[in-house]
Amino acid sequence: MTSKLKTYQAPKFIFVVGGVISSVGKGIAAASIGKIIKSRGYKVSNIKCDMYVNIDAGTIRPAEHGEVFVGEDGVEADQDLGNYERFTDQVCTKDNYITTGQVYQEVIRRERNLEYHGEDVEVVPDIPNEIIRRIKNCQKKNKSEVTIIEFGGTIGEYQLLLFLEAARIMKANKPNDIFFVMASYILAPKLIGEQKSKPTQFAIRTLNSAGIAPDFIYCRSEKPLEEAIRNTISTVCSLPKERIISAPDVYSIYDVPVNFEKEKFGEVILKTLGLKSKKKNMQDWVAFSQKIKNIDKQVTIGIVGKYFNLKSCIDTYISVIEAIKHASWYHNVKPNIVWLDSEKYEKNPEKLKELKKVDGIIVPGGFGARGTEGMILAADYAHKNNIPYFGLCLGMQILTISFARKILRNKEVNSTEFEEGVKHPVICTMEDQIDKIHNKDYGGTMRLGAHIAKLSKGSLSFKAYQKENISERHRHRYEFNNKYLEILEKNGLRIAAINPEHNLVEIVEVKGHPWMVGVQFHPEFKSRPLRPHPLFRDFIKAAIKNQ
Repeated sequence: MTSKLKTYQAPKFIFVVGGVISSVGKGIAAASIGKIIKSRGYKVSNIKCDMYVNIDAGTIRPAEHGEVFVGEDGVEADQDLGNYERFTDQVCTKDNYITTGQVYQEVIRRERNLEYHGEDVEVVPDIPNEIIRRIKNCQKKNKSEVTIIEFGGTIGEYQLLLFLEAARIMKANKPNDIFFVMASYILAPKLIGEQKSKPTQFAIRTLNSAGIAPDFIYCRSEKPLEEAIRNTISTVCSLPKERIISAPDVYSIYDVPVNFEKEKFGEVILKTLGLKSKKKNMQDWVAFSQKIKNIDKQVTIGIVGKYFNLKSCIDTYISVIEAIKHASWYHNVKPNIVWLDSEKYEKNPEKLKELKKVDGIIVPGGFGARGTEGMILAADYAHKNNIPYFGLCLGMQILTISFARKILRNKEVNSTEFEEGVKHPVICTMEDQIDKIHNKDYGGTMRLGAHIAKLSKGSLSFKAYQKENISERHRHRYEFNNKYLEILEKNGLRIAAINPEHNLVEIVEVKGHPWMVGVQFHPEFKSRPLRPHPLFRDFIKAAIKNQ
């Protein structure tokens, strides 16, 4: 009797690197590759490598670096981890995020502990080896058959060299298991009227100088790639034309995996990796991408915030924006997002009248006192005029302050974050944060990651979730002050959810209002294109009704 032995398949690693222009969609490309490989029946994981000496993204201003995405375990990471989760529906943790700071910190720690056994510690090979260790550790923990690693920045940047060296070493040791995708932008100057590939050619040769040859070229452009350009790049790269992928501008980022399928990228990449397609299951995603193109009706959502003048709002609030889109599309409407600067309401309250033009109001997360009085005025306006209001983290605290000022009939109601020595601190510093703030121990010390909350039956939130116990991701140092819980509850503020472990208020709602909800967590991080977050879904429903 003979037995059939299962053939061991070595894990595959795909590195996604940029060309000479940043912001061309490497993150979306990496997420889309994960999506199409997963749809073919393989287990995938995504990693983002940032060149920053920061240990994580938590201490970087959102206006500087974009949104800080919080993982399930509390990691404060680059916003691309949000794209990975939304596309592959896989949970990201600290293992999915690597920075230069983390790598050097660990190498120095090991050196101080004699873990190098007295050997001299050098930048090469010890820094690349630590990068490799982290990549392999993520693969093992996730048991992924294909791991996609995105390198931040552009080719030729000095700070990228050690990461490229790590990838080169991996390729040298396992040439059949390591592959490279270069994401490059194909210019098309209007005065010339044709696409130009010289920047991409230069990027390829620069990558070659690091000892690496791309296995695929992901060509971003305004229009589909011209065949002559594909031929030129094929010659320069010594690559089959089928591995040069056209990636023109699309209606939404969710079209990218669909375009990949049109280019037969799924088939080509599996063939190149030496893998067989176990199945092909992207029908629901394809149907979704078609559906959203044919939606005509709109819902207008006003986002009242304060990070509007420094960098793109889209980067600062990317997960909020995507969660709004997911929920709107679910209800067969497309969102018209209006950016409302809270500081102008402080200077001129008459401008609050513009809120009449929106169907719903969101006050998102943020830090510091700047602009908060304008947010409180916006919450007052939403309360008075029955406009659906959704407060996220800071927005929940704003709702509480706004409500408490009415009940206590006292303007000396505030958060200890905004006003030191405030008479009525309805929002106060968390006990375990007091010493951390005093000692300026800021990095990675907030209340972070997933925490449990128990919902109150009969609340709007319970109606949305349809269950009593939930888990949501947090990022804050301040909380609802329970000293004011009884008086506010008696006067119409519903405490809709409590964290049972520490008795912390997680959700507040205003009774008698069509939909006025504030949450201490960040529900936007768990929204998915095919599965909108329950609270965003019901908020958009209320906003449509308000039309």
